[in-house]
Amino acid sequence: MRELNELTDVDDPAWPPLQELFASSEVPLRVLPVGDAEGRRGLLQLQVTARSVLGSLTLNCGGLVVDDGWVRVFGGGSSADAGSMPSLAQVNAFPAAFDPAWQPDGALIVGQDAAGGVFALNGADPAAHGRPGEPGQMTYFAPDTLAWEAMQFGHSQWITWLLSDGRLEKFYEGTRWPGWREEAAALTYTQGITVYPFLWSEEAHADLAKTTRRAVPMREVLGVAADFARQMGPADPGFLGEV
Repeated sequence: MRELNELTDVDDPAWPPLQELFASSEVPLRVLPVGDAEGRRGLLQLQVTARSVLGSLTLNCGGLVVDDGWVRVFGGGSSADAGSMPSLAQVNAFPAAFDPAWQPDGALIVGQDAAGGVFALNGADPAAHGRPGEPGQMTYFAPDTLAWEAMQFGHSQWITWLLSDGRLEKFYEGTRWPGWREEAAALTYTQGITVYPFLWSEEAHADLAKTTRRAVPMREVLGVAADFARQMGPADPGFLGEV
């Protein structure tokens, strides 16, 4: 076990380069202030240093609100004044006190989108947990297919990808409807958008503009998707995060 000061007091921390990336990005972005104690709790359990992008985000910010709220990147968690973004520790159900034996359930949930998509960082054996890709690579649970998809890069590259102009437009082509930006911006950070007919249905694939939508707790969006994935296939998606 490394003590907290060993994780925080490092040469070449990732936070200054991240701040430069945030400032230069053309993608709408809000960087939330962090709740200090929660961020440090998360960093200690992760046992990664502030030299890494994952550790630096956990320590230095409450989370990232990307593309007017369509994507949320979890960090150290924010206060009610900043909109109450859940922390990485809360979303992944970290133990209340440091536990050297604890590990995430196959992958670390690091982000979600408003439609119930989930971004996860693969653990040591993704295949054993029904996830594609290599250890340390990002995967995405797609709400329009109910399946995990490999993203072919790691966490730090994912942050750069999210904030690169045009990447999200291409990634979400065919899964965002007219007016999505305004609907996402109106959500709290524990809400998602339920879509009917469901995003994985033929009707939604044929014409997203004709779907009806409403804001509901994110746990409801994820719960419905997980239930359908288990019942109809392709497979049980496993842990999607506690929000």
